[in-house]
Amino acid sequence: MAELVTIARPYAEAVFRLAKDGNAFDDWSRMLQMAAAVAQDAQMMALIADPKVNAGDVSRVFLGVCDAGLTAAGKNFVKVLIENDRLSVLSQIANLYEALKREHQNEVEAVISSAFPLNDVQVQALVAGLEKRFGHKVKATTQVDASLIGGARIAVGDVVIDGSVSGQLQKMASALKS
Repeated sequence: MAELVTIARPYAEAVFRLAKDGNAFDDWSRMLQMAAAVAQDAQMMALIADPKVNAGDVSRVFLGVCDAGLTAAGKNFVKVLIENDRLSVLSQIANLYEALKREHQNEVEAVISSAFPLNDVQVQALVAGLEKRFGHKVKATTQVDASLIGGARIAVGDVVIDGSVSGQLQKMASALKS
């Protein structure tokens, strides 16, 4: 895994610079996500891995599938990946690019897990508190996890804030065992 990230990082940084220079962050996000999805398709993976298929044929098929979704710069980027046999790291490139974009835009991602569905007012209140605590704009996604019993668990990067009933019960059980 670390090797793939090492390979993908220079490509992600190059795309980030292109996006920054052209103020096209969202366009590149969309193109990378779409191209990564195409590269992960089982038939496309088989074509890419086939040693009998040359890079020109892979490029023709891949760009034919992605054609409408790529700008000229996006097509050139994909061609570079194909020529360097790097389509297999396209999803890592997209993930690293998104991380660079969030950092540039002073944004962090938060995953809010709750025992019950949250309404918009509750999510907005949590996001406001997280923005105050972390000093960044927070992009939140919510999910329901009935195993939490009650409350919520929030993950922002490596930081986990566990205000769930199950988390509190685990803390009490650990304290009693000590």
